[in-house]
Amino acid sequence: MTRALVFGKFLPLHRGHLALIDFARRHCHQLTVLVCASDLEQVPGAVRAGWLRDVYAACPEVHVQVLDYRESELPNTSVSSEAVAHAWADRFRQVLPDINLVVTSEPYGAMVAARLGIRFLDFDLGRTQEPISATAIRADMRAHWACLPGSVQAYYRRTVAILGTESTGKSTLTQQLAAHFGAAYVAEAARDIIPNSTEICRADLLAVAAEHARRIAEARATAGPLLLIDTDVHITQSYARLLGEDYLELPAALYATNRADLYLYLQADVPLVDDGTRLPAAARLRVDALHRQTLAHFGIQYHEIGGAWPERFAQAVGLIEVLLKQAATA
Repeated sequence: MTRALVFGKFLPLHRGHLALIDFARRHCHQLTVLVCASDLEQVPGAVRAGWLRDVYAACPEVHVQVLDYRESELPNTSVSSEAVAHAWADRFRQVLPDINLVVTSEPYGAMVAARLGIRFLDFDLGRTQEPISATAIRADMRAHWACLPGSVQAYYRRTVAILGTESTGKSTLTQQLAAHFGAAYVAEAARDIIPNSTEICRADLLAVAAEHARRIAEARATAGPLLLIDTDVHITQSYARLLGEDYLELPAALYATNRADLYLYLQADVPLVDDGTRLPAAARLRVDALHRQTLAHFGIQYHEIGGAWPERFAQAVGLIEVLLKQAATA
């Protein structure tokens, strides 16, 4: 029986890795995919193993295992070196004594197999079939987004919620940011369900919460590394308080769907545009206070955005760029 080994960091897992693993599957009866996770890397080995198990859930011959190691004990390098290959091969012998085939797309694979005294198969050493690398992906996640499996995309995707009281430019800013970043966005559901802010009932708010969550879930299925949300469930909740009622009773899953990585709150320091469907100026400020109370009640921390329209846009872009950079190295 051929028991093969594919090993790597999978940081992140991408289409080239999957091609290698699928090649190995065709040449063995059992395949161990070993996630080598250093103590200095940000993404835990268990997370990376989860990505692989998600992709190969229907393949019982594929066994995913994590090898946690300290860089002070084992070299973290892709440079082909006999000394490095031997150090890793000796560790592999300890954790996987029964393997009899090594499959890699790196030159050092042959050295590892030789040290173990087992067979070696190389796959696409010139990277002609899948000319991508994890290093390039980490450097520009957006450009290589399509190379990532869905579970990996979900890990790196970041969601930004644009919040604020009426007539603070939430929808306009959301659309401007979507155009700037080439990102997907979810439009405010209340505009389609409640034509006039002066005429709201609890049933309307329940309908808005459900519809907005549905739209967010649908958008996440195809969104890129950034998803923008125009208002969220907490804003809907504060309108329940405006009616003089308790917060809506909503399932935990709905809050999870609405969860954002960054909340931008637009200050009410721009003129009210009264189009006949909005609350009067005094009520607008009251709703602003209710929004802030609601966000505090639910433990939501946010960044305030204020000033003239260009200033608001620049502030939002800066905060989102920081978020995306952090995501790429998370």
